[in-house]
Amino acid sequence: MRLTKFGHSCVRFDLDGGSFVIDPGVFSDPAALDGVDAVFITHQHADHCNDPELRRLLEDEPETRIYGPESLSNVLGHLPFTAVSAGDAIPVAGTEVKVIGRQHAVVHPDIPAVSNVGYLVDGVFHPGDSFTVPDEPVRVLLAPVSAPWMKLAEAVDFIREIDAPVVHPIHDAILSKDGITIVDRNLANLIGEPYQRIADGNPTTI
Repeated sequence: MRLTKFGHSCVRFDLDGGSFVIDPGVFSDPAALDGVDAVFITHQHADHCNDPELRRLLEDEPETRIYGPESLSNVLGHLPFTAVSAGDAIPVAGTEVKVIGRQHAVVHPDIPAVSNVGYLVDGVFHPGDSFTVPDEPVRVLLAPVSAPWMKLAEAVDFIREIDAPVVHPIHDAILSKDGITIVDRNLANLIGEPYQRIADGNPTTI
């Protein structure tokens, strides 16, 4: 399995049986969608779901499947997608994508919560915007590290609770270059060897 981060929370999975991408949002490189068999969306926010690019994708490749929570219809409208929820398992690219979790992390009590699902792929977990902890081992955690709904202590506690042997940071587009350096230094000091940044566009094989 080859993982490539295409900016912010967008990660592409390339396997012998095909390719798919999770959370191609407005801060992500649209090249992540090239030739994929499926797209998985954790929730409806634009930094995770770039609906104009998805419309273009389906115009060019109408066989591509899109999966996400039912509330995704709020932004996709009549664009065809398959609604998924916790407990589902979707076969794709010669593997299985398990759906885990239900709710976006709280931004502020005055802001209504939206549905959010995470995806577990052969032990690689993408939580979207949540602190959901799977009830099975995680070997690679794609960990959000900066968000309006998060502080550094929460990121550390989440990473420690999952206790994956490898942690790759995601959800970092709102950080400046200096901000990324500061966050990476702090998390590397607090998490230790498992914390490993993947440079955008640079594939890593697991």
